[in-house]
Amino acid sequence: MKTMKQPVSVLVVIHTADLQVLLIERADKPGYWQSVTGSREGDEAIASTARREVAEETGFAAEAGQWHDWQQQNVYEIYPHWRHRYAEGVTHNTEHVFSLQLPDTLRPTLAPGEHLAWQWLPWQQAAERVFSPSNAAAIRALAQRFLP
Repeated sequence: MKTMKQPVSVLVVIHTADLQVLLIERADKPGYWQSVTGSREGDEAIASTARREVAEETGFAAEAGQWHDWQQQNVYEIYPHWRHRYAEGVTHNTEHVFSLQLPDTLRPTLAPGEHLAWQWLPWQQAAERVFSPSNAAAIRALAQRFLP
């Protein structure tokens, strides 16, 4: 029996001090660029979900940089083409926002079958490239949070 995804997820914006942002391209939707995302599994703490997803999708360990829990949640409608992953009738997801500041533009190790490519972009370009409005908003918020 297939396990349904929980409508509780994380968004982790990975960036450098000068706000270069790592984007990864989805394998199931080529051309869809995003930050690290993923759903909670079981009853794990949401911060644990964030660390696990970063490790799974990029190979970066939690100790690779500075973690920030933004204490922010976004509720959005799940795209129709991904609703089959959730229990019947589930239409909205609650996304918890985090960021991870790395010391440099490190080379990620992508999860096979999950992502096709990666790129580091200045935050303004990264915000324009991502498909998700909440992802774009989080990238734009980096400048307010981390630039002097």
